[in-house]
Amino acid sequence: MKLLRVCATNYKNCCDNFTIDFVSKSKKTSEDKEYELQEIADELYIFNTAAFVGKNASGKTSAIELLDCCYSILGEFRLEDKHYNYDNVSLEIIFYHDDFIYKYITVLKSDCNMGTRTNFTEQHIYRKKYYKSKIKDIYENNGFEEITGLGELPEDTSIVFFILKKKATRAVYFNCNGEDADTYKLMFRAMKNYKISKEVLAKIIKIFDDKIHSLDMVDEKHYKLVHQNHVHELSDSELVYILSSGTTKGVLLYIFVVAALENGFDLLIDEVENHFHKTLVENIISLFKDKSVNKHSSTLVFTTHYCEVLDLFNRQDNIWIAKSAEKIYLDNMYENYNIRPELLKSRQFYNNAFDTSVNYEDLMALKKELMQ
Repeated sequence: MKLLRVCATNYKNCCDNFTIDFVSKSKKTSEDKEYELQEIADELYIFNTAAFVGKNASGKTSAIELLDCCYSILGEFRLEDKHYNYDNVSLEIIFYHDDFIYKYITVLKSDCNMGTRTNFTEQHIYRKKYYKSKIKDIYENNGFEEITGLGELPEDTSIVFFILKKKATRAVYFNCNGEDADTYKLMFRAMKNYKISKEVLAKIIKIFDDKIHSLDMVDEKHYKLVHQNHVHELSDSELVYILSSGTTKGVLLYIFVVAALENGFDLLIDEVENHFHKTLVENIISLFKDKSVNKHSSTLVFTTHYCEVLDLFNRQDNIWIAKSAEKIYLDNMYENYNIRPELLKSRQFYNNAFDTSVNYEDLMALKKELMQ
């Protein structure tokens, strides 16, 4: 199963038909096919990496949370314990599965009697056989046939269940805020769930703090840390206090990077540069672009303020510029701008080609106020 396109209306403060499309649009070179793209069916290519950039409050997080919503439906067949509201959102999810293109539409409803769960109303699901000769028309209504007679489900369960049948991790959403003292419990739980060895953990830890020789869980509240040849028995809160914020969040993030690469699910990261050196961000991107490492077609989707990392992208159709006017909307770099491919993307950002710079007059207004 691979997510192809998402379209939402009445979602947060976004424009109607707010759309994110992961199918490649521009010309595909042999180098692109090696590093930037993954072929999920004959001549059907989607991205290994995709990015959302823009000013603060431009809608980057809204975009990636919409994807989190869709992956939850495709993986868990429900929406639960989300901190964002999806009441009355009209949603269209198009995905590829077992030689077919599926189109799923629904209107989400909140229900005070359901707690944090969302109800699925007005559900329909359609499918059509994928043919490479019709790749330009995969989203067209022509050829889609509705699947009916699927059976009854609780209102908080999506009929996508009848297609994908088994729950699975389709993506993990990492917001880089950390989980405070629960970070380590979450980390060791992920290691167990995704079968990540202690040897891999040791190599990850060394990236962030080479003075740490080992870290083991005694129980969910206590840990054994070997640091500079000294053994420390620590509670989770003590461990958070001793280790740097960057180390704590970085180790957890890399555990999920490894889990995604080894298990083939997608990874969503909000503000990938938060607490991380640019070199580490570049390394994460390079891992997803390397097919000898990314053997199971995992996709990395992230938001960032580090426009320099976009210079690692050969393509432009996997980059969206988030903007906020009366409503939040997305501009695709390939579709909405005429940027020569040989030019550095970071230089275009610094030249404000995408209207993403901080307003200079606003900065000067603050300075003048402080000078009074």
